[in-house]
Amino acid sequence: QVQLVESGGGLVQPGGSLRLSCAASGSIFSINVMGWYRQAPGKERELVARVTSARITSLGSTTYADSVKGRFTISRDNAKNTVSLQMNSLKPEDTAVYYCHAVVAARDLLWRDYWGQGTQVTVSS
Repeated sequence: QVQLVESGGGLVQPGGSLRLSCAASGSIFSINVMGWYRQAPGKERELVARVTSARITSLGSTTYADSVKGRFTISRDNAKNTVSLQMNSLKPEDTAVYYCHAVVAARDLLWRDYWGQGTQVTVSS
């Protein structure tokens, strides 16, 4: 079993910053993609940013939603199985529940999707 545990959400004023962190633990053989999604009230869950392991794709790649490019930065520590999201210049429309996501192969070598429990980010004055 694999668990994703998030931390770092909260309330921030427009223009402020927050940093989200996510740690994967359990019976992990390898992790391909790690990233963040968000879901605002009444809206579908959407990709915020993700990073693919260089060990899987030989180069690795990072993807950002257009709405966060230039403001958010995703980083990953493969040795610690963690992923972080630095969010700067936050806007009220960034308000949502943010979910950590990972594609993980456990000891059975089958790739599966895992999700964190979600952390609330509220941008409001």
